[in-house]
Amino acid sequence: MRKIIDWLEHRTGLESAIKNFLYEDIPASSGWHQIIGSAAVFFFVIQVFTGGLLAFNYAATPGDSYNSVRYIMTELTGGKLIRGLHHWGASMMLIIVVLHMTQVFLYGAYKKPREATWMVGVVLLLVVMVFGLTGYLLPWDNRAYWGTVVTTQITGSAPVLGPYLTRLLGSENGVSRVTFSRFYALHTILLPPLVMILIGIHIFLVRKHGVAPAVGDNAPRRKFFPEQVFKDTVGVAIAFIILFTLAVVAEVPLGRLADPTDTAYIPRPEWYFLFLFQTLKFFKGPLEVVGAVVLPGVAVLTLLLIPFIDRGPMVRLGKRTFAFAAAFLAALAWTGLTTAAVMTTPPNPEENGLAAPSESATALQPWQNLSPEELQGLALFRKGNCKACHPGGGKQGIGPDLTKMPAEHRNAAWLVPHFKNPATIVPGSSMPPVQLKDSELTALSAFVLKLTPDNEGAIMAAPDYVVQGALVYQSNHCDTCHQINGVGKKLGPPLDGVGDRHDRAWLEQHFNDPQAVSKGTIMPPYKFAAEDMDALCKYLLQLPKG
Repeated sequence: MRKIIDWLEHRTGLESAIKNFLYEDIPASSGWHQIIGSAAVFFFVIQVFTGGLLAFNYAATPGDSYNSVRYIMTELTGGKLIRGLHHWGASMMLIIVVLHMTQVFLYGAYKKPREATWMVGVVLLLVVMVFGLTGYLLPWDNRAYWGTVVTTQITGSAPVLGPYLTRLLGSENGVSRVTFSRFYALHTILLPPLVMILIGIHIFLVRKHGVAPAVGDNAPRRKFFPEQVFKDTVGVAIAFIILFTLAVVAEVPLGRLADPTDTAYIPRPEWYFLFLFQTLKFFKGPLEVVGAVVLPGVAVLTLLLIPFIDRGPMVRLGKRTFAFAAAFLAALAWTGLTTAAVMTTPPNPEENGLAAPSESATALQPWQNLSPEELQGLALFRKGNCKACHPGGGKQGIGPDLTKMPAEHRNAAWLVPHFKNPATIVPGSSMPPVQLKDSELTALSAFVLKLTPDNEGAIMAAPDYVVQGALVYQSNHCDTCHQINGVGKKLGPPLDGVGDRHDRAWLEQHFNDPQAVSKGTIMPPYKFAAEDMDALCKYLLQLPKG
């Protein structure tokens, strides 16, 4: 082992670097109050790690991104925990960074020669907030979409730079695929290495100038290892336990699929931006730029220049009355504005979590007009990865654009034989035969015939729970008694808008024991597996009125 270590030391200097890091001299006054900086670095590592795990299963396009997040939370092993760690980790990281800066401010540790250290810390705080803004859009639910609409509008109101920033964010025509792509690139490609560089510079400056000692600390200096390392480790462990508990206990919100037509939705940013959200309410019309740009700009500039504003010598913590008063007033203002925003903003009609949407709470989506058979066809389309050859959306693929088929091919009589033996119908076709039952081929053709250039993207974005629920409906031949979107028999009542008449508890009881809730019904009981019951109920509850 010694030979290996010597080899590494000779080639890389790794052993010397670790020893220099661990055995750095620190003031005797260092202690538990200085574990916050280490915790901030740890939480950044957590964010990178969990973000990477999410990226393995995340589809970076609008619509598909929503479905992939739902898949992560409902299907992926440990997916709910991973997203919980990433979501709550972002909030905790911001809290810890703010606490660290508050501590430095109260102690006056930004004074000469540590001005640059403080300024890099302020830039890090801003970048962490940008992380939150860019990541907010990525689930592509209503909450994310409308929150980003407000963000881009505020950015666009900046004097002189507004139009350029709007173009840079790809939001000239509202929040779109371009906006999504640029936010995703910022969040996953540009900001992480930027934060790594800034953290590296910050740590280098802390090491260069040393940890600021308490005023009057004349005791002999001590080593960073082992006492301070132990305290940092304990602090980080406690912080991680809190984060893990939040990830397990607190539900991460995921609303309905983003709906640009749902103008009734009340946008609300993440909790740490609510103070700014409330501040904007005090400035109307031409003065809006004051609350959106001027005041935040002055606040950031003041933070950056604090070391040059307060140039006096360091004094004992108990004598920094002005610093404590400023920090108290800032905390009071933030708390008051945030509380006011929470109390005065009415709740949105949609529920958080994974509840199925009701028709009354959102505009009708194109996939809500599909029959169960057509949704079954969508499931087969996805399962067969047909999009690999038929990407649609105007993109060039191996196969033709299914939304632009010739009129003579837009019928089941041509499509079903084509699926069975493509080369016979289209000589020279490289498409392999589709190995499905006749009823499944009919469902696949019904779905393909629904596609148009205008609705393809929206139909392809149908949530997994809708598709799975329709499969349960089809496999149990519910259409022999009921109608959905005009398809099926009329032996039982139509199921369009059933969510406006009954809740989930009623539906589950009706499936398990129909006679208990509908006396005299001829419907037999259905003992569905838990996942089938969940999918079917969610599907039925989102059905719009006929």
